[in-house]
Amino acid sequence: MNFSESEIERRLRAEAKRMGGMAVKFVSPGLDGVPDRIVLLPGRKIAFVELKAPRKKPRPLQIKRMRQLECLGFPVFVIDGIEQIGGVLDEICAT
Repeated sequence: MNFSESEIERRLRAEAKRMGGMAVKFVSPGLDGVPDRIVLLPGRKIAFVELKAPRKKPRPLQIKRMRQLECLGFPVFVIDGIEQIGGVLDEICAT
């Protein structure tokens, strides 16, 4: 079953909250292409998440911003399906 990007985003927020964390909206005026959410989990775990509709891919500018964040040492994930949320959050916890 395919879910909309907004439903995937809602589920990510809910699952992060269930784990005692937050998935906050990331908006950076003057810096386009940043990931949609910053995920903050207990134990000082942080990652950036770009959310996409099923089978959609990040735009070139989004890929550039994700690479910049990765070069700074931050984990960055792309989620385009509800079934990916648990694995991504587990990976964030493991870092």
